[in-house]
Amino acid sequence: MHDQTAVHTEGIADLIDAYPDVKVLVDSGYRGLANDHPDQVIAPPRKPPKDATADEMAAYQTARKAQSSQRIPVEHAIASIKWWRTLQRFTGHREQLPDIIRAVTGLASDHAAARRNRPESHPY
Repeated sequence: MHDQTAVHTEGIADLIDAYPDVKVLVDSGYRGLANDHPDQVIAPPRKPPKDATADEMAAYQTARKAQSSQRIPVEHAIASIKWWRTLQRFTGHREQLPDIIRAVTGLASDHAAARRNRPESHPY
């Protein structure tokens, strides 16, 4: 589902309105949501025009990298869920998908916790 379609069909904008103290880091697919809720939704900076100065480009790169660094844990979590075959090849009924996603995210969370708690192996 496209990001903007999700905003309209899943009520994301309504949730943001309902929780004014919540701030959200989003990717560029949610730029419209960031425009509508500038104090709560933080999208990546817009790319400067081609005739931008070197200082403007450097400032853009710094801001983009800072925002990207904050979002990377979320992107990794999403990617780890997508590795599960159940979600890669899901062709079932749409109403079953939320239950399947909850089950897979629980398994992915358990798997990540097990990896963190595993003792480090020693070379000797």
